[in-house]
Amino acid sequence: MQAIYNLLYEPGIPLKVMGMLIGVWLIASHAVALIKADLVKPWLKGFPRNEKIGTILVIIAFAWSFIIWSCMDLGEFFKIERPVQLILVAGCVGVIVYVKEFLAVRALGFLMILAAAPILDSAFLKEPQTRLLIVVIAYAIAVKGMFWVGMPYLMRDQINWVLAKGNRYKGGAIAGIIYGLLVLVCAIIWW
Repeated sequence: MQAIYNLLYEPGIPLKVMGMLIGVWLIASHAVALIKADLVKPWLKGFPRNEKIGTILVIIAFAWSFIIWSCMDLGEFFKIERPVQLILVAGCVGVIVYVKEFLAVRALGFLMILAAAPILDSAFLKEPQTRLLIVVIAYAIAVKGMFWVGMPYLMRDQINWVLAKGNRYKGGAIAGIIYGLLVLVCAIIWW
């Protein structure tokens, strides 16, 4: 557990590596969305209510939270480490059992919020200014994640809006590929 925590937070992922990971992820995911649209569109439509994926994402999100709580310096609160760990485990089971509505969306939103911190840490006080490309991604996923956790129907509505017209879907996929290429080039050349 400590090794995972150290990788993500202390000292964290270097800016160059984070930029390359984000760039490749953006290019690959949006290229698949563009090339395999017939497979991706129905999958996207069904994602918000997909309990199987939701359960997996919830387990990952709570495991990540458990790692953070167990490995960070709690200072004066070290006495409540065990009770909070038990609450996290019980919370994970409770969410899987009782929160069936839009479970996948809520879990993905929670993961997006968690992912923002390592991304921001990798760009903190670094040069050059192009690092702000991943800072923008970090804040975008954190804000979107908060909305999806609190109002998960928004993801369903956003997916329906994108899928309503072929140009929106295609334009979004192309924009994601271009942004990914920009991040990847900056990571390779300058970071």
